Amino acid sequence: MEKFTLFQLIRSLRPKQWIKNTFVFAALIFSQHLFNPAYCLKSFIAFSIFCLLSGSVYLINDIMDVDEDRLHPSKKRRPIASGKLKLTTAAITAVIIGACSMAASFYLDLIFGIITIVYFVSNIAYSKYLKHIVIIDVMVIALGFVLRAVGGGIIIKVEISPWLIICTTLLALFLGFGKRRHELVTMNEEAHNHRPILSEYSPYFLDQMISVLTASTVVAYALYTMSTEVQAKLHTTHLNLTIPFVLYGIFRYLYLIHQKKSGGNPTSVLFTDKPLLINIVLWMLTVCIVLYF
Repeated sequence: MEKFTLFQLIRSLRPKQWIKNTFVFAALIFSQHLFNPAYCLKSFIAFSIFCLLSGSVYLINDIMDVDEDRLHPSKKRRPIASGKLKLTTAAITAVIIGACSMAASFYLDLIFGIITIVYFVSNIAYSKYLKHIVIIDVMVIALGFVLRAVGGGIIIKVEISPWLIICTTLLALFLGFGKRRHELVTMNEEAHNHRPILSEYSPYFLDQMISVLTASTVVAYALYTMSTEVQAKLHTTHLNLTIPFVLYGIFRYLYLIHQKKSGGNPTSVLFTDKPLLINIVLWMLTVCIVLYF
């Protein structure tokens, strides 16, 4: 029974979603410290803290949304919604993991600790209130990605580039509105029962938002790679070679949203769509070659 409970707890922490926390490594890579062992260790610790903290948030979110999740075709199989994991066990675990991870973050760095507090509070506020406010609901999700990226820079004491914040924000909004569209289209009449805020959206409106963000994300990244200030700081003029990979990644994701009816879970799409996964790997390799070799 204990092994079963532990297994359900691990499932509820959603390890597959922890890939979102890799945004922590953005500052490490683009500050050209990828091969510095001390910086890598600090970044990995920050990544681990965000993994535990996000796991705590997922537990709390599942506790708050247990009734709504039971109406969802796939979320009803989650441990808490299905009754395989007791609410009290989930709540106690969430408090312990959340408290320990935030204490560790403050021990490492005061500012980093404040960032984790803001991340935790904003996610709880989202689960309780903000997810019911149109547009703000997706903006709060995007904030979580920005806090990860900024936290990654704070922990290794490097300058936080405005381009990092801009590109992360636009990409996160793009993924967030894509997810809303998938939920609205695939669940049809049940969408409003599962997530009431979906009644404020329509496929046409979301398509308009996604179109704006598609162009903004690509343009922002292109301007970043061609910025004379960035080129002087990174000592390279070839970062623009990575633009085609960003273009393909954005277009491929749009294809999956509109033609394959995917996009409800960006993490799942990343692991299951081979062309997109290969493209991301090639982008990372190209970035590393340009910045380091």
